[in-house]
Amino acid sequence: MVADPVTGVLERLVRDVPDFPEPGVLFKDIMPLLADHEGLRTVVDALAAVGRDHAGEVVVDKVIGMESRGFILGAPVALALGVGFVPARKPGKLPGERLSVSYALEYGEATLEIQKDALQQGERVLVVDDVLATGGTAAATAELVRRAGARVAAMAFLMELSFLRGREAVAGEQVTALLTV
Repeated sequence: MVADPVTGVLERLVRDVPDFPEPGVLFKDIMPLLADHEGLRTVVDALAAVGRDHAGEVVVDKVIGMESRGFILGAPVALALGVGFVPARKPGKLPGERLSVSYALEYGEATLEIQKDALQQGERVLVVDDVLATGGTAAATAELVRRAGARVAAMAFLMELSFLRGREAVAGEQVTALLTV
């Protein structure tokens, strides 16, 4: 049986870093993947495929990526699809009028913002990030998309940490993870 090339790339180029950023956490480091041209192209193409239909036609109008690794992946996905990119940022990083959503973290709260005019009424949006963990960031981003009058067409992640049950936080959304651990 031939292994899926995307899975092989991720297994080869994403390294586990124990006890980072704190003891007991196993961090998924994507920096080796980002440094490998062919590996990066493989995953960008696979993530972009989520924004296409079965005939290969683009079915999204924008890609949104969350701070900060969602920026690194989302921007080239938007280029591959020929659509615009919208960053979802931490507070105080974007000028002009903004839409904000606060959400719970394991130990505290976080907030994401987009510029109020970044998405237009009815646009179809592909949400892109590196990891689907508890789903809080993804759910907050979906809420930002809805508040802007757009709709989430799909969500695409490099990896899903299934033991954290993040899909429950985004129930009802079309979620694709290139690798589930």
